[in-house]
Amino acid sequence: MDRRKFIKVGAGAVTVGAVSGGFALMRASERSAEIGPYAGSVGSGSLEGLSGERTYSSESGKAGKDDLLVRFLGTGAADWDGVDERGELRRLSSVLLDNRILIDFTPTDTDMLPEGFVAPDAVFYTHSHSDHYNPKSAIGTLNAKVVYVGDTWLERAKADFAAASSELGKPSPEVVGIPVGRKVRCGDITITSLPGNHATKDDSEQTLIYLIEKGSVRVLYATDTGGIPVRAARLVGIDAHIADGKPITGLIMEATMGIDYDEDFRIYTHSSVGTVLRTTHVLLSTGRLTAPEGQPVYLTHMARTLHGTQAQLDATLPSPLRAAYDGLEVIFRGRA
Repeated sequence: MDRRKFIKVGAGAVTVGAVSGGFALMRASERSAEIGPYAGSVGSGSLEGLSGERTYSSESGKAGKDDLLVRFLGTGAADWDGVDERGELRRLSSVLLDNRILIDFTPTDTDMLPEGFVAPDAVFYTHSHSDHYNPKSAIGTLNAKVVYVGDTWLERAKADFAAASSELGKPSPEVVGIPVGRKVRCGDITITSLPGNHATKDDSEQTLIYLIEKGSVRVLYATDTGGIPVRAARLVGIDAHIADGKPITGLIMEATMGIDYDEDFRIYTHSSVGTVLRTTHVLLSTGRLTAPEGQPVYLTHMARTLHGTQAQLDATLPSPLRAAYDGLEVIFRGRA
């Protein structure tokens, strides 16, 4: 099936509330007993619910000038390659901020761009793995004028973009290297590069996660990374060792591994649902996450083989975790 077809899943029955130590991850047997066989859902094995329409779902209504609009173009890890045997589809992970700034982009994400999209103000890459980074699509699809990569692999990225430019016969964007801790201003949005806990074949490459700030909104976008490194936490202001820290107001974090997969071998360079839940507990209990009431912590970069269907995730994830899906739009509200 054409990978441009995507799953349309509503916001789901997710209970959002205060986090306490009483939340626990259910074992697989408990989940099966509680939510049954998912009869009639997209996860039943049929293709019902798949559509080629470019429809999107918003969880927060209309964005105001002080709010940050995040569109999830893709929410999958590298093992996704089209619609799977369950009828599910996740594109490779990418987000679009205020319809003008991208973090990561590959050809799989193209059909999730807004109607009439011409070119981004900037593209920020987390690292050089091919499920996040694709110079040909940045040039040929996005018509990007400037892209940002970690300064530890800048020369390699420049060579990649020069080769793609020559092959496509189109101009290369400016390729800018950013060190850890660099703040880049894009209009009313500031993006700060932070160290991730991940690795590529190039041992000298420092992978990145990003802090996104707009007015009073501070959203941490953390993929790919095994947890939040202490240096990143300190740069953001959420390390509880620092007395005068500055809380974040939103969290989007990778959960490559699902429930029951905390001991998967990928734990050294990726996070699990359990990792995100424990991180959330600590951030809330120390006052380092001050999200508006009812706002979930969003999961992305979910592996096809390590997670249930979207319907299963909606039914089983512990509050306040929420599995994002391709095409979901979320508004992170600024304080009045």
